[in-house]
Amino acid sequence: MRRGERKHTDPDLGVLTSRLLFAVQEELFDTLAEDGYPDLRPQHGAVLAHLDEEGTRATDLSRRSGQHKQVVGKVLDELEALGYVTRQPDPDDRRAKLVVPTERGLAQMSRSDAIVAAIERRHAERVGEDAFGEFKRLFRQVVEDQRSWRDG
Repeated sequence: MRRGERKHTDPDLGVLTSRLLFAVQEELFDTLAEDGYPDLRPQHGAVLAHLDEEGTRATDLSRRSGQHKQVVGKVLDELEALGYVTRQPDPDDRRAKLVVPTERGLAQMSRSDAIVAAIERRHAERVGEDAFGEFKRLFRQVVEDQRSWRDG
């Protein structure tokens, strides 16, 4: 190996994480397209995955997803135009708006949950329930630790 080259046989955490994300997104959005939601893209999932059934403020969607408010606003505009969400007054604060899933949005959220659950079941069957449960526990811990790196 020449100087400056890296061995790619043992991918680092960032590479592994992105490979997992992109593979799950590909299966999820391909399956959603087959099931009647061909207009959704992975960018939409960054918001839909964090949307509560009763509605969520855009600022909370931004915080939960880790996306800038402007990015979330653009995605919300697209989802509203596609008929997945509406913006409604927040009953707790008239100055604020809630992003509320429409009937189509709720159906898509339910279908997405089922698809991801099937993906997880498949992996649990392949590696064993206990091993997969431990993997998720450790992965959550790594994510939490990584998110708090500035605090430490």
